[in-house]
Amino acid sequence: MKKLTVFASGSGTNFQAIIDAVEQGELDATITGLITSRDQIGALARANKAVIPCSVIKPGHYRTEEGFAEALLEALQSFDPDLIVLAGYTVKIPASVIRKYAGRILNIHPSLLPRYGGKGFYGMRVHEAVLRAGDKETGCTVHLVDEEYDRGPILAQRKVPVYNGDSPETLARRVLKQEHQILPLTIQQLLTDQTN
Repeated sequence: MKKLTVFASGSGTNFQAIIDAVEQGELDATITGLITSRDQIGALARANKAVIPCSVIKPGHYRTEEGFAEALLEALQSFDPDLIVLAGYTVKIPASVIRKYAGRILNIHPSLLPRYGGKGFYGMRVHEAVLRAGDKETGCTVHLVDEEYDRGPILAQRKVPVYNGDSPETLARRVLKQEHQILPLTIQQLLTDQTN
């Protein structure tokens, strides 16, 4: 069975969607670990409830990016993933980690990339930018991770309409609902492609 390691920095609803898909047999994989950049977050509570090992690795605790990268690589070695899933992880992955796991790291982003991607575009900031621009649709994207923020090859997208009177919060809820569906489906597709 294929092994997943998930990275998260917040409440962990996309992480929960992966847990649920595994438990319901929709995702033929096991989750070997969760890596977070913060403690006291919802994702850790979800991991504890599902009895998934956790590593809290805070970039600010390391003097250099190399030190941070070494800590991530050490944790990843113990979790031994076939695929790494960034599910609301707000820290840039060091280049040495991306190189070691090239083609095996994917990310979910709350916009139709390449729109509203890159440094500083995450969470509510993305939805605020969509509304400021007056866009009629937005959505979410699953893509492979390379050394640039939100620039890797796109694997899947889902469109979401923008309604008159939307707030960043109402838009975020509709996009997130699609994220919860598209992420497990794309993970399963990628794992199937790896096997064939």
